[in-house]
Amino acid sequence: MQRLLRNPSSSGSCASPQAALHALCVSFFMICLDATVVNVALPDIRTSLGASLNEAVWVNSVYALCYAVPLILAGRLGDRYGPKRLFLTGLAGFTLASLACALAPNAPVLIAIRAAQGMAAALIAPPVLSLIVHLFPAERRGRALGVFGAVGGAAMAAGPVVGGLLVVWTGWRGIFLINLPVGILGWIAAHRLLPDWRPAKDHRLDLRGIVLSSLGLTALVFGVQSGEAYGWGTVAGPVTIPSVLAFGTVCLTVFVWWQHRNTREPLLPLRLFRNHAFSAAATAGGAMGAAMLGMFLPLMIYLQSNLGYSPLVAGAATVPMFALSSLSARLAGKRSDTTSPRLLAALGFLFMAAGIGSLTLLLHPGVGLWTLTPPLLVAGVGIGLVSAPLAGMATRGLEPSLIGAASGVFNSTRQLGAAFGSAAAGALLQAHLGNTPTSTTQAALAFPVAMLLIGLACCAVVRPAPAVQTV
Repeated sequence: MQRLLRNPSSSGSCASPQAALHALCVSFFMICLDATVVNVALPDIRTSLGASLNEAVWVNSVYALCYAVPLILAGRLGDRYGPKRLFLTGLAGFTLASLACALAPNAPVLIAIRAAQGMAAALIAPPVLSLIVHLFPAERRGRALGVFGAVGGAAMAAGPVVGGLLVVWTGWRGIFLINLPVGILGWIAAHRLLPDWRPAKDHRLDLRGIVLSSLGLTALVFGVQSGEAYGWGTVAGPVTIPSVLAFGTVCLTVFVWWQHRNTREPLLPLRLFRNHAFSAAATAGGAMGAAMLGMFLPLMIYLQSNLGYSPLVAGAATVPMFALSSLSARLAGKRSDTTSPRLLAALGFLFMAAGIGSLTLLLHPGVGLWTLTPPLLVAGVGIGLVSAPLAGMATRGLEPSLIGAASGVFNSTRQLGAAFGSAAAGALLQAHLGNTPTSTTQAALAFPVAMLLIGLACCAVVRPAPAVQTV
């Protein structure tokens, strides 16, 4: 078992785990908030920069693409250089990219900087889970993960409202400028409070694995995200969406073969998947990501285009759901220290499926937001119940040397699931355009329910492995 060394000179070596957790929460809140506030600002960005609809869409899509692709690599970089150093690098890059976004003179520049911001965010996510695993023993880890689930829910709840207010008061540039004080304070707190764990031995980087996985994931995520925009046909010249997807599939197939052949230090240790609990959690995480995006896209379109609500009101309709999600995540985290995370996550998937299923049945022209609120609240409870226990499932029973890679893979599956969910929802909406708006939306909402049932099945068939204490 690989041992991790704490750097005696680290300024955070004497900080309590709770203080370190609070430092992580500050930055994590900013990252989650940034993902939601940009959606609200897209119309103002189009007007201010004279951007086309396609350019406005790419302001979000390029961030999601560049966030998803490097996650596996980021997990291994954390194993090599230590999670604290990677976290601080990512947070500094994210803060500087936020400043550059606020100063962008046109849409192409903004898109390019958003790509850099996404890559910086990818350096932040895996170290967070690694640091929690190292900071807290298994019997106290669920509570810490619950705090993170609560922070994420609070950020999602605040995002539409904060974004709407900032756009009204300062214009779209304000949604990026608000990151500067938060990022600076978060970096200082993390530098002072996070312990500086370093690996006891140097790790080699699997350069072939990096190239193959980056090409494959880029092609796959691009194809899934952009397929609808190109009508699932030609992108440019001989390049088509099907050929891009085929290329990505071939690259990832060769990548898996190479990981099997590489007996030294593969980018993705395949022995991770011998842990059935991790495999189940990673699959369920992908289903969760697909369900979340698969639900919000058709719902937001229906609320605005068919029920006539403004973007701010439509976004604010989800605030109670995410507020309740934040509360249930905190409670689920506490309970997962004494109750099987598998059971809590399964209950969460059931709540989400019941909430979205009920929402689908209640949709009709003229339906009021108050009628839709109860099923949204039920879904919110489910979101909170899934978040922390699923992360606990993914890390329990893993040896410390695999935690970084596991964090990268777990986050990757969720992001890939989200990209797939968004594309699937768009395809279903397009496929049913000849029907009424209500029946079209109901058909699209059947997809997230199916994904949630897959997540439930993953929790039902696999029991988590016994916890292994980090040292």
